[in-house]
Amino acid sequence: MGGVEGHEPAAPEGSEAGPGVRNVRGWGAGVPVEAHPALAAAASAALEAYTAATAEHDRATLAAVVADGADGTPTMRIDVLVEDAILAALARHPVNILTEETGWVDHGSALTLVLDPVDGSANAAAGVPLSAFSAAVAEDGVFTEALTVWLDTGRSWWARAGVPSPLRTTGRKTLDGAAVSLLRPHPANPGAAAAWWEVARRAARVRILSTSCLEGALVAQGATDAFADAATDTHRLVDLAASVVLAEAAGGAVRDVFGRAVELDTDLTRRWSGVVAATPELADELATVLREAYQAGRDG
Repeated sequence: MGGVEGHEPAAPEGSEAGPGVRNVRGWGAGVPVEAHPALAAAASAALEAYTAATAEHDRATLAAVVADGADGTPTMRIDVLVEDAILAALARHPVNILTEETGWVDHGSALTLVLDPVDGSANAAAGVPLSAFSAAVAEDGVFTEALTVWLDTGRSWWARAGVPSPLRTTGRKTLDGAAVSLLRPHPANPGAAAAWWEVARRAARVRILSTSCLEGALVAQGATDAFADAATDTHRLVDLAASVVLAEAAGGAVRDVFGRAVELDTDLTRRWSGVVAATPELADELATVLREAYQAGRDG
């Protein structure tokens, strides 16, 4: 496995081989050679473009809103710089593409690449080193492979459905005492605020990293017990697709607070309140706690 030419990160601590090798904990550095060629090309292009963009532009330039994305949210310049590089790299790979800014690109293939070029754009533009490239391969509508890359370090998490993975979650089955990452609270939304504070009350530790794809990968790695959107319907498919594969390969599960299936859909305006957890039991409990607290807060 290798990193991006000229920007190859060092081998992660604890690995027994050179850069790019998955270590015993399931993560590595750079782009794994086992990855689907289109997935590998997209990740390599993202790493190179992100490195160049953050080196060549100041924070105001990177944060400037230059368009509206296919999901209806503002597009920052850093999103465009990285996504354009990815699309150019994928020109040699005739797969369908569903990406945050451009949306659906249909090449008539049985394979679709669902990707978020820069998850955590606000972090990236501000110089906060918490952002990620994340993508999943869907074969005939079923998510089969995923790769998430921490853009500032090159650390990466990869899994393919049906292939044994060294990734392992913490195995936690209950919310009380868990370490949980959450999206930011929404105090103006009574139901969502109640849901957020109910989880915060019961968890032992709460983190807000503002990068859903990276937080999902950390659940799969076993660095934290769960990650959730506290009933705000903020997540798009690009925020959750990779976690479906990574978490399940590691023994975890992905749910939606309101019971909606996380499935391939080319409509990027569709939303979920995603839950990524160390076990199906914790995912189900967390979804139930959030849903019931949301309903009580909204009705009260």
